[in-house]
Formats: sequence, C-alpha cells, structure tokens
Amino acid sequence: MLFTAYVAFAVLLAICMGLEFSACRAKLAGSTCTNPAFLQFQLDYYQVYFLALVADWLQGPYLYKLYQHYHFLEGQIAIIYVCGFASSVLFGLVSTSLVDWLGRKKSCILFSLTYSICCLTKLSWDYFVLVVGRILGGLSTALLFSAFEAWYVHEHVERHDFPAEWIPATFSRAAFWNNVIAIGAGVTANFFAEWLGLGPVAPFMVSIPFLMLTGIFAMKNWDENYGKKRALSKTCVNGLKCLLSDRRVLLLGTIQALFESVIYIFIFLWTPVLDPYNPSLGIVFSSFMAASMVGSSLYRIATSKRYHLQPMHILSLSVLMVFFSLFMLTFSTNPGQENPSESFLAFLLIELSCGLYFPAMGFLRRKVIPEKDQVGVMNWFRMPLNLLACLGMLILHDSDYKTGTRNMFTICSVMMLMALLAVVSLFTVVRNNAELRVPSPQGHNELSSLEL
Repeated sequence: MLFTAYVAFAVLLAICMGLEFSACRAKLAGSTCTNPAFLQFQLDYYQVYFLALVADWLQGPYLYKLYQHYHFLEGQIAIIYVCGFASSVLFGLVSTSLVDWLGRKKSCILFSLTYSICCLTKLSWDYFVLVVGRILGGLSTALLFSAFEAWYVHEHVERHDFPAEWIPATFSRAAFWNNVIAIGAGVTANFFAEWLGLGPVAPFMVSIPFLMLTGIFAMKNWDENYGKKRALSKTCVNGLKCLLSDRRVLLLGTIQALFESVIYIFIFLWTPVLDPYNPSLGIVFSSFMAASMVGSSLYRIATSKRYHLQPMHILSLSVLMVFFSLFMLTFSTNPGQENPSESFLAFLLIELSCGLYFPAMGFLRRKVIPEKDQVGVMNWFRMPLNLLACLGMLILHDSDYKTGTRNMFTICSVMMLMALLAVVSLFTVVRNNAELRVPSPQGHNELSSLEL
C-alpha cells in the first residue's frame, strides 16, 4: 500500500503538470491584465488568503489518525466529527451576517485566532477539549469560506473601482493555487508526522505559525469594510420562497445535499479504511488532492471551445462516477475480503469526480439562483447536507466497525442513486434552457485573457 500510494501520487502529479502546462501554453497567445494597481491588490489578497489555506489544508491528512493515536474508539471519533459538522451548519447559517456586522478584516483576524486555539486543543488527550476544538474548527471554517471572499469583492468594486468582470480572474487563479497548496500541504504534513517521526499532532502545530501570519498580514495590509445589515430570518424566508417556487432550485439543492453529504462521510471513512495497511497518509491525501486537480483541469478542457461540453453533462458524469466508486467500495470493504488497492482507486475516482462536480455545480447555481437569494438558499442547502452527514456518522457510531463501514458505503450508494434520479429530473427540466449553457467561446475572449 505504501508503494501504491507513492506511485499513484507521482502519476497524478505528472498528469496535473501536463494538463496545466498545456493550459498555460494555450493562454500565452492571449493578453493578460497588466494593470499594476490591480496586480498589487491581488497580491495583497493572495498573501493573506493563501496563508490561511496552507494552515487549513495541513490539518486534513492526520485528523482522524490523531484521535486514533489518543486511543479513542471509532464511535467516539464519529461523535467528534458530528460536533464539527453540527458547528459548521450552525455557524454557516450566521457567518455571513456575523462577518457583515463585525467587519470582514476583523473576521479574518478572528479566524486566525479561533483556528489557532483549535490547533492547540489537539495537544490535549481530554475528550471534551477535543470536542470544543472541533466546534471552534467549525466556526473557523465558516469564517474561511465567507469573510475572505466578501472582503475581496467589496474592496475590488467599492474601494478600488476595478471592473467587476475582473473578479472571476482572481478567483480562478485562487482556485488553481488552492489545489497546488492542498497537494503540497499533504506532503508537508507527511514530512513532519512520519518522515521526522513527530506524530500526527505535528501538522497541527505547524499550522499555527501560518495562522498567526494570516492575522498579522490582514491587520497590517488590509483596510476594514462592512456589509449591509440583513435580518437572518428575512434572508432565510426569501431563500425558502425561491427554493419552493422554482423546481430547478429544489432539484439542484437535492443533488448538492446528497452529493456533498456523501463527500463529508468519505472524509471521515478514508483513513480507517486505508490506515490498517500502513500507507503514508500525507501522500495518500496529496494523491486525493492531485486527483481533484486533474478533475478541475478536465472540466476546464471539457468546457473549452474545442469540446464545448455543458456543465449539466459534467455534473451528471460526476454523480455517476461517485455512484460507481461507492459501489466498488461496498465490495472492497467486505469483512474478510478487503482490497485496499481497490478502495484506494475508488477514493481517487471520488476525488476526481469532486474536481468535475464543484465547478459544474458552481456554474449552475449562479445561473439558477438569483443573486439576492443566494445566501438564503445556500443556508437551506446546508441544513439537509449536514443533517445527512451527521446521521451517517451516528449510524456508524452504533455499528460494528467492519460491517458498519461497509454498510455506510452501501447507504452512501443509495444516496447517490437518489442524486442520479434528481440529476435526470433536472436534466429533463432544463434540457432546452439556453441560460444554463456555457456561452460561445467568442463571447469570453476578454475574460479568458484575464484568467491564469
């Protein structure tokens, strides 16, 4: 398994480099934005945001292993994860309002403080302290996914008065480097935890300096900005009205809730499935991230002017691939007949599917959900998503380890079958809807020239 993980990582990394090199060559012919003020503004944003991403990704590979290292049972670990998921949904509901009220810059500094405390709790063997750490992790994650982007958009449009058409260029480049950082974070975590023999707590301690630098650079280089005050109840009511009045929104929310809850459960299960065969968990994690990056690159190629596939088709393919992967896992995790290599391959396919799914889902969400209702609708999307994930963890908590893992993958397969049915329904509803198609490449020459 150790050899398999390194070979898979090397192959996937080579494919990533080949796809990205090809993409860069294709874009050399176009012009790029050379506005020095905009480039400096981008750099100020990336400097803070990328440090936050490094700290976040470093904690991914060894979280489950850490709890296992402290001799907690799988059921106890599942409860800790449930607390994390529950805190994510609760803080996710109020994070936008909190960030707008507190200030985006202060919220980013708060992120660095709460996440640092979360990392410090990993030094404790006390179960309650670790649960509190996961709750703080949920708050920090909610701030990471709301405060940084909100700060950038406000500064871009309101303070610097740059064209709004330049915003996707910044986020496109951020998405690319997010993948690169995730791959590097896995290798770095592996270096400290296994190569140096410092144990699974080491990556969490390495994250703290990055979090401190995130707060310091935000405090030093960023100006404060605030959002409009919005009543949470009104936002949720408007989101619910939008959800119930448009069948496309309801079906899209169903697909998202089912797909992403399965991914949350996968995040919990991959370590106990593979760890008994002694792979390098950091390298396995980096392989997952490389597979996801391959998926993102394939999405970009598939929707390019050469192939011009539509996001709806790619969304369908990604859901089908995850269903097939989970079907494989119900056999490869069968007690007494475990096949770790087959399980690893299935996990890689799931990650590759995620690389296809998220840009496709993001495109369809932007087109289907009115901008004024997006926050409210997303709050309603998150509730079933996290509820399904928590229920899955609790079912596993009450099951025998071996059979429980296989049963969980079986349940996830059924959930993805339901997602497939929702995809088919959505496809029939939007089949002739030109609004949900990628515009012709000629209309995107200006935007493409700004992207990485």
